[in-house]
Amino acid sequence: MKIAVCINNVPDTAAKIIIGKDDQTIDPKDVTFILNPYDEFAIEEALKTKEKLGGEVTIISLGGEENKETIRKALAMGADNGVLLKNTNNIDSYSVAAALANEIKLQEAELVFFGKQSIDYDNGIIGQLTAGMLNYNCVSVVVDFKIDGSQIICEREIEGGREKVETTLPCVITAQKGLNEPRYASLKGIMASKKKTIEEKDAFIVDSKTEIIRMRQPEAKVPGKIVGHDASAVPELVRLLKVEAKVV
Repeated sequence: MKIAVCINNVPDTAAKIIIGKDDQTIDPKDVTFILNPYDEFAIEEALKTKEKLGGEVTIISLGGEENKETIRKALAMGADNGVLLKNTNNIDSYSVAAALANEIKLQEAELVFFGKQSIDYDNGIIGQLTAGMLNYNCVSVVVDFKIDGSQIICEREIEGGREKVETTLPCVITAQKGLNEPRYASLKGIMASKKKTIEEKDAFIVDSKTEIIRMRQPEAKVPGKIVGHDASAVPELVRLLKVEAKVV
């Protein structure tokens, strides 16, 4: 079975984000980039499926030269090979999905895993868009995955509970936290990853459907006020709620 996992290279959640001079991108200086955390669950489920059914796992990532390190981490976990779709332009989710769908077709992968969302823009729609472009079945926010032949049974998170879904290959799965416990790369895996191939090719880019006009930092919070420490402060508090906060 040919399995693909689409991964992203994202800023560490602990990084301090500064908007670039163009007001449309972030300044990457002093920002540590990591493998998107939700993609780790996608990689692990792909590897478990390969161990059960055989086949190969191909990692696909869209971005610049820095994405190679992220692909290499996935290879160290046990993936077989990687593809870097080279692109440094600022494109939207639709364009990203089109580039990934084009490569998945070329790879002839019939089972594709994504993280449920990427923690940089948090759109959470790349997997679904890609599935639509491929005309593949799709199950999102998956927390339990089973496959038997071409039959797939999943549980996915919904508000207030879980939903059981049955579908067939070809299929796109977007992984949610709780699906599995991602493995750590072993020393043997790290050494083996250095010999594995990362194919580089120009990404197939279509025009974006949206455009970033301007990015800006959130406005600073207004400092709080202490109007007293006992019941005598209540009249002043009520006055401030009426006059300043205008909520009463």
